Amino acid sequence: MGAVLSLDTLLAQRRLWRGQPGGRAEAAREPSGHAALDAALPGGGWPEASLTELLLPADGVGELGLLLPTLARLTRAGRDIAWVDPPYRPYAPALARAGLDLTRLHVVDTGGRQSAWALEQCLRSQACGAVLGWPRQADDKTLRRLQVACETGQALGFVFRPAPAARNPSPAALRLQFEAGGVRILKCRGGHPPASPVPWAPATRH
Repeated sequence: MGAVLSLDTLLAQRRLWRGQPGGRAEAAREPSGHAALDAALPGGGWPEASLTELLLPADGVGELGLLLPTLARLTRAGRDIAWVDPPYRPYAPALARAGLDLTRLHVVDTGGRQSAWALEQCLRSQACGAVLGWPRQADDKTLRRLQVACETGQALGFVFRPAPAARNPSPAALRLQFEAGGVRILKCRGGHPPASPVPWAPATRH
């Protein structure tokens, strides 16, 4: 017979998630800025202090446009944003037009060699409202460390990964897969993913 573990032990080891009490849900503190997506997510927005995976068939399918309202809101509130190893140079004029305070945007370039380490440090620092990362390699252990770092630093974490990664399990609180004409919610902590993709019109690359 297997060993019996207490609930406190399972929670401490992060093998169980503590559910939220019933009743009327409060307004999300981290809305995405897109009404259709917020309506489909259990908390009405991005899961707080958590990791979100964005799974892409190719770069430039509108993935940054999905995040721009959130990034603009955070920078206007005086929060810093870090981009770790973006595949393209951020186009400052477009970001400014979207409402971002560019003085709050920091780009970290490791040459791809230490992306995961830099992501974890930025998330843990408590200096960033959100951290975006494009890691070359991200196995289950790496993603789990990033999820814990989000909780420690109370930051939103977003990692961009190729679509085939959807076949592998992930500890991320939210997983979004970009498809033609929409975004499919593969996993969302606290609720069941909707059967149909959320409609989404791709934006131009920034």
